[in-house]
Order: sequence, then structure tokens, then C-alpha cells
Amino acid sequence: MEYEIIKDGKFDYLEVGEGETLMLCHGLFGALSNFSDLIEKFRHTHKVVVPILPLFDLDILHTSVSGLEKHIAAFIEHKNYTNIHLLGNSLGGHVALVYVLKHPERVKSLTLTGSSGLFENAMGDSYPKRGDYEYIKNKTAQTFYDPAVATPELVDEVFEITKNRIKVIKIIALAKSAIRHNLGEELNQIQQPTLLIWGKNDIVTPPFVAEEFKKLIPNSQLHFIDKCGHAPMMEVPVEFNSILEKFLGSLSK
Repeated sequence: MEYEIIKDGKFDYLEVGEGETLMLCHGLFGALSNFSDLIEKFRHTHKVVVPILPLFDLDILHTSVSGLEKHIAAFIEHKNYTNIHLLGNSLGGHVALVYVLKHPERVKSLTLTGSSGLFENAMGDSYPKRGDYEYIKNKTAQTFYDPAVATPELVDEVFEITKNRIKVIKIIALAKSAIRHNLGEELNQIQQPTLLIWGKNDIVTPPFVAEEFKKLIPNSQLHFIDKCGHAPMMEVPVEFNSILEKFLGSLSK
């Protein structure tokens, strides 16, 4: 399903449906395509909002987790969203965590899946090689348990980004910022009900990271999904959506 991106000043975003706000924060690669099943399911019960993170539009000094969080904070302020169910994948989870720590009064619940913030293997072993399609294809496939999830369209999308020298510099800046910005000592401040949905075969943020989040965030529950990698909402959308639906349902009782 094609969705219309709304442009409002410096903010680009998707907003569909009615109800409590369910805001989705995407990672370094892929925004709407990663969340298509989730959007389609929850637009019937929630106001689903996907702000497009300005990964490549901030100046290099602000190309960081903090810079992205400031953008999200300004967007939420601009739209005056409250009682937000905040969900983040990968780098988007990290941004969501920083936001909830700074603005707890606006967040009703938090859902993290394959989130950075404690540990990442992200680009650590090797930065994206420009112009090497096979390398990018293999790296993209490794994100998932089933390499077939890395469709030619998805690989092409990632490849296009990595062909651009400025974009590669910014990806590296963001990946390094995520590694530096460890939230381990602050997570115990999060009081919101928190759902952790993790792929048992995630090699970017392995299962022990999920266990650590569970240990450090007081009001959290952890669900592992077998035969699943770094992006459960893409790889096993039915199971992911079912876990999320139960969690959100329990909060409205």
C-alpha cells in the first residue's frame, strides 16, 4: 500500500488512522517499507505516525542520536501529540529511548525491537563499501534470518544510499554516535510499560542485548521470536503485530 508523505515545514511524516498515537521510529536504512504491515494493521485502531528521520539532512555536527532526538522532540511539540505509544527499531529505538528519558510526560508506552542504545555490531566490523553491490547485498541479507527478506528492491535502496559519499560519511557518524551514546546507566529511570520484541537470530543487536534491556528497564517484558533477525516487524509481521496488539490492548483496560 502506498502512503502519502505529508510535508510540513522541516518535517516529513506519515499519519494515518484515528485513536491513540502509535509513533514508529525507523533505523538507518528503510523507513516506510520496514513498517508496511504494522501500519496496515494498526491504522484501524490507532493514529499511526511515522516521522521520516533526517538522517542525511542534518549538518555533520548534529548527525547524531541526540540530533535526531531533537528533531523528533520538535516534531512532537509541533503536532502536540500526547499519550504516545513510541516504537523504535535499531537506531530508531535508540532515538526513542533518548526521547522518553527527556520527555517522559508525553509517552504512554515504549516498544523496542533490535534497538541500539546498549551495544551494536552495526557497522563496527566494516563500514559500507561504496560501489560494491555484492558486498551490500550480503550485508543487507545478514540483517535478516531469512536472506530472502532482503529483496532486490531493498538491496537497491541501500546500495543507492551507499553510492553517495556524503551519505556514507553521515551513516558512519550516526553509527559511531550510537556506539558512544550508551544509555546503560539511565534506563532504570524509564517508568513507562515497555515491550521488547527481539529476533533470536539478531546478529546486529544479539539476544543478550535484549536480556540486558529487560534487566535495566523496570517495567519491561521481553518476547523472543525464533528464526528471526534484526527487523522482526518486517520478517515475521503477523507474530510481531500479535505481540504488540496484546501489549497495547493491556494498556487500554
